Amino acid sequence: MYTLLLVLFTMIVSLIITPIIIKISYRLGIVDKPNYRKIHKKPVSVLGGTVILFSFLIGIWLGHPIETEVKPLIIGAVIIYLVGLIDDIYDLKPLVKLAGQIVAALVVVFYGVTIDFISLPIGPTIHFGILSVPITVIWIIAITNAINLIDGLDGLASGVSAIALLTIGFIAILQGNIFIIMICSVLFGTLLGFLVFNFHPAKIFLGDSGALLIGFIVGFLSLLGFKNITFVSLFFPIVILAVPFIDTLFAMIRRVKKGQHIMQADKSHLHHKLLQLGYSHRQTVMLIYSIALMFSLSSIILYLSQPWGVLMMLILIVITIELIVEFTGLIDDDYRPLLKLIEQRERKHRGE
Repeated sequence: MYTLLLVLFTMIVSLIITPIIIKISYRLGIVDKPNYRKIHKKPVSVLGGTVILFSFLIGIWLGHPIETEVKPLIIGAVIIYLVGLIDDIYDLKPLVKLAGQIVAALVVVFYGVTIDFISLPIGPTIHFGILSVPITVIWIIAITNAINLIDGLDGLASGVSAIALLTIGFIAILQGNIFIIMICSVLFGTLLGFLVFNFHPAKIFLGDSGALLIGFIVGFLSLLGFKNITFVSLFFPIVILAVPFIDTLFAMIRRVKKGQHIMQADKSHLHHKLLQLGYSHRQTVMLIYSIALMFSLSSIILYLSQPWGVLMMLILIVITIELIVEFTGLIDDDYRPLLKLIEQRERKHRGE
């Protein structure tokens, strides 16, 4: 009941704050203007991060957690929000933005929240020692940017993140981790209220401030929930966040294959590809929600499975990812080895 009240309260706060922030955004001229790379046709507020931060902090204040981990979470969240906000207004250079993300991640490390070791299924436990610092920083930055990179359609990043939070929260219930349940509830409620204004046609965007903020909090939660991990549990947050990870990983592969810089922007992300296949804006978002939900359910099954079940689930997940990549042309429109094999077997079956 307490969890539901937190979700409801933060959702109401988000619903109240968002229209106010939208008006302030237009008055200050902090809007995202249309260009050749963007879907929207008119200026839209980009102060979504302000809504997320305020609603989240109010929810934290109401929940009043006693765990020491709340300090690095709040400090890091404020830093990452400010980095994103400055980028939304002044368009920071990539290295400057990365430096800000590293600072936020180092705050987490400073307070002792790190990945210290990993237990292999067969063999010894590997202790990272001093390497736990860069590994933790890379982990947080990877998830932060993965969420940011899928923020290309109205409601996409916020909706996918809400699904991820629901899954992390459910696993936290199974683990009995009250702190993670509370944080998930607060951010989940915030995103539900925000989605009313962020879903297509959006009246407000997350902006870098919002997308990076959500990514940082989700990265922090996944780190905290699966701290001192086993080899198998390493895959839980990756599967939960499979959609942004797939989009990020194959964007890098695609750009390397074309001889481009891995950070160079293009219009070949998952949502772009689905739009090119003829799906409408809303259909594309709902389809990606469905994919995210499928992977989230898979992660729960993975968490509850016996070792042999884990192996089977991982094989199915890899095959599913391959089919998504080939169907959408995430690497290249001609890259279809598995689909071509299926087509050949079908033609052979029909006797063609």
